Amino acid sequence: MKDRRQHLDHLLADWPYEFGEVAARIVPGADGREVLQLRVEMGVLQMETVGRPDGSRPGGHPTCLDWLQAEALEEGAAFELDAARCMEIDREFVQYFHRRVAWLALREFDRAVEDADHTLALMDFSSLYAPHSEWAEMHEQYRPFVLFHRTQAAALATLERGGPEPAIAEIEAGCATIRESLLFDADASDLEGDLEGDLDQDELLVKLAEMKSAVAEHYDVASSLTRRLADAIAAEQYELAAQLRDQIGSKRRRNN
Repeated sequence: MKDRRQHLDHLLADWPYEFGEVAARIVPGADGREVLQLRVEMGVLQMETVGRPDGSRPGGHPTCLDWLQAEALEEGAAFELDAARCMEIDREFVQYFHRRVAWLALREFDRAVEDADHTLALMDFSSLYAPHSEWAEMHEQYRPFVLFHRTQAAALATLERGGPEPAIAEIEAGCATIRESLLFDADASDLEGDLEGDLDQDELLVKLAEMKSAVAEHYDVASSLTRRLADAIAAEQYELAAQLRDQIGSKRRRNN
């Protein structure tokens, strides 16, 4: 039997790591299936494109979330997250983060949204059954960041399919959800009064605001908004007209 190379020298040499850049690719596996690779500083991560990224089936289910949801249904009030279950949840969070980043780098925006939604659902489940509040907070602190990735991906997917206005609507909806998450965390920490006025300076919200402005300016959304405003007034849809006036005014202030 011919010896197989166990080192990765050839792979790493052919695909050099560039600091600060996210490099990902889809390649065929040994059986012809597609696998996803992410170049990291110390090597290459290889992930499955469907199901759990490491290809395992916890408890015979496609993902840890599916497994634990089935366990919770079967065990009822006796269900709890012990150390082993918590460890599997933590592993799944990390795996889905890496795959989500790779999907974004490859402009596979729908797949990025799907993985973000899985992470958010896993976060909801974890918080519901958390063995203690500190463990729940360890994951919940990343909810705004996951929502940020989801908003980016959803907006760019919508931009490709439906144009700039629906994409801007996705960004606005995502920003609202992130704000709610930040305010909820602040309220839980009795900090809401200090945070309310600072949300517009939040790094994630600032980046999304910049993304929204870039889309609006590149596609000249103000012109189409003006047409929609005229149509809304003609149809006596005054509430919609007021919203469109606000959007037009906001864009003009940014441009002045």
